[in-house]
Amino acid sequence: MRIGFRTSPQHTDWPSLESAWAEAGRHGVIDHLSDPGLDRGGPSFESMTALAALAHLVPGKTVGQTVLAATFRHPSVLAKEAITLDHVTGGRYILGLGAGWHVGEHDAFGIDLPPVRERFDRFESAVRVLRALFSDEARHEPGITLDAPPFRLDGATMEPGPLRPGGPPIWLGGQGPRGLRLAARYADGWNFASNLDGSPGGFVVRRDVLLRACEAIGRDPAELTLSTQIVIPGDVAGRRAALERAMGYVRAGSSEILLTTPAREGAAGIRRLATEVAAPLRDAFG
Repeated sequence: MRIGFRTSPQHTDWPSLESAWAEAGRHGVIDHLSDPGLDRGGPSFESMTALAALAHLVPGKTVGQTVLAATFRHPSVLAKEAITLDHVTGGRYILGLGAGWHVGEHDAFGIDLPPVRERFDRFESAVRVLRALFSDEARHEPGITLDAPPFRLDGATMEPGPLRPGGPPIWLGGQGPRGLRLAARYADGWNFASNLDGSPGGFVVRRDVLLRACEAIGRDPAELTLSTQIVIPGDVAGRRAALERAMGYVRAGSSEILLTTPAREGAAGIRRLATEVAAPLRDAFG
């Protein structure tokens, strides 16, 4: 069982975000163009550039996002960004990806958010493009040719190639049946968003769907990392309750717990999280 920290780069300043990262170990951020807690607007730093700037503060630790919106970036550009972060971090970058969901920020910035079925078609195509561009074949001519509507590759090469064989691990964040089937087929890890169903029981239901999907295609589920992200309240009682929930997720089979705290709390927020939640969780499960 591994424990990570996750900060929201919304409603914060850069010094607070940087101090939180300087205090933490394994770390991640979320991907929004505005505040996802609002229908529209709100301050937010962009997650790929923020991660590139912060990664040096956690040397030797794994970094990533839970999760990037597939709608925000063309998958070929995302592949180049991911491989750049793979080199920046010495092969420690994990690419977390979801289908996208926040209507207000898509409308505000003129980014297309298709209906759910089409959105997941595009999501699957984006993952196929990423996998192709992370492959050994993309390191040299003649490159990769792939038709994955609406995306197309025509002799595309990705140079330099990734440091990590096969490219950065891809973690998918789908919570519904189709998203879980896609995770079974393509992902190295699956992230459970406990804010959508804040109980270990909700995790177990989705975990079982994921395991059945792996069985249906003959994939060993042990190849998948199962992670859970938990938003930690700011009060002492809330942190105690979050610790109990985290223990429940580990008992249910989550091999990684990502503890989320607002970046605006800076280093002090990370210290409270580490002392009151992460340390007891580590002591209980090792």
